[in-house]
Amino acid sequence: MKKKNMRSKVQAFGGFLTGMVIPNMGAFIAWGFITALFIPTGWVPNEYFSKLVGPMINYLLPLLLAYTGGKLVAGQRGGVAGAIGTFGLIVGAEIPMFLGAMIMGPFSAYIVKKFDEMIEDRIPTGFEMVINNFSLGIIGLLLCLFSYSLIGPVILQANKAVTVAIEGLVKTGFLPLLSVINEPAKVLFLNNVIDQGIYYPLGMQNTLEAGKSIYFMVASNPGPGLGLLLAYSLFGKGTSKKTAPGAIIIHFLGGIHEMYFPYVLMKPILIISMILGGASGILTFSLFNVGLVAGPSPGSIFAYLALTPKGNFIGVIAGVLVATAVSFSITSLILKSSKQTEEEFEESVKKSKEMKQEGKKLLNPALVQKEVSNSPINFVAFACDAGLGSSAMGASAFRKRVEKEGLSITVKNFAIEKVPQEVDVIVTHKSLLDRAKLAWPNKRIVTIENFMKDSNIEQLLEELLAQKQNA
Repeated sequence: MKKKNMRSKVQAFGGFLTGMVIPNMGAFIAWGFITALFIPTGWVPNEYFSKLVGPMINYLLPLLLAYTGGKLVAGQRGGVAGAIGTFGLIVGAEIPMFLGAMIMGPFSAYIVKKFDEMIEDRIPTGFEMVINNFSLGIIGLLLCLFSYSLIGPVILQANKAVTVAIEGLVKTGFLPLLSVINEPAKVLFLNNVIDQGIYYPLGMQNTLEAGKSIYFMVASNPGPGLGLLLAYSLFGKGTSKKTAPGAIIIHFLGGIHEMYFPYVLMKPILIISMILGGASGILTFSLFNVGLVAGPSPGSIFAYLALTPKGNFIGVIAGVLVATAVSFSITSLILKSSKQTEEEFEESVKKSKEMKQEGKKLLNPALVQKEVSNSPINFVAFACDAGLGSSAMGASAFRKRVEKEGLSITVKNFAIEKVPQEVDVIVTHKSLLDRAKLAWPNKRIVTIENFMKDSNIEQLLEELLAQKQNA
């Protein structure tokens, strides 16, 4: 249980990082395009426009991260405090302060939040604006000085230590070993911790110097997932084989990598094919000395190609294809030689149908946090790490089915920690159940294993239809 709680907390931390980064990905991609186009080695070198590259990465992007992180903690005031506090880091640093912004932004907002709670209901009538503005200004001043003189040097040294460690892997040729960490972390929904927390900041720094970075590609390569899903399409059995082709489109073209996670979790030994596929892709990228100009979010092949700088297309495509081939070969071998089938999965579907016939309205108790009253369901939330990938897809598909049945049910997608209080049912992947429990201990939580087709989703729809008939 402690391990599960720890994993849930790490997932939540990754979700918070994602909440800072994803809303600003447009700015990161804009910077990437400017870099790819106008630096001396770009597509159309331009000395005048290339002057935008440095100020954007040193000031604009870290401040956007800091403001967004602060706003997540304490609203508008938190965002302003985060930007002020982080500016001290930026001025006192020799490198782009992405890691610093992700720390100082939320920390500054937390200080303001605690101050606001302390003086709540103690402000004399008529002095609210004066106290609010001056308190934010004074706290911001202190935070800016504090980060400039004390926090900045500490984060700078920590950043250098991480950079030296990973650059050492690059120089020694051991960079592919990162897949041993990346791939298991991804299928446990910890991908945002390593991507947004480590690789993307390092990639931005590397891009400022070299115009591209392999760090953007060490955990985002869509090749391993594509190979696995292709193998399931040919050699899988039952539901997994039927749903794999649709998952390929969403994963490879749409960039939602969460699509292949359940297929690995159904047969954990397949993590071997993902690790070797990811490692072979990284090795290929290294041999061709290629990189991207910004983080591909989502990790679609279209994003990869759009962010590939001049002269790197062959190496980038080769890395994706090699990773796909290795993952496909090993997954196919495992699926064909495995004595296990998906009879257990099919059996669970049969049992769920029997439960429906018996008139049971609640879903499998093992997959629901706790029994709840038979109150009507009006609002269903699909929740995932960032509230953008798998949850958006799941909500969209379920919403269409609900509308087709003529049900007046609200279906929306959210990040787990951002689900509204008025929601009646939360639907999430079973690997995120513990995290959902931490965030919403009093909500009904339904878990699924397959985003394309799942017996628990079918039961939920049956329950909603029964609710309409009994109304």
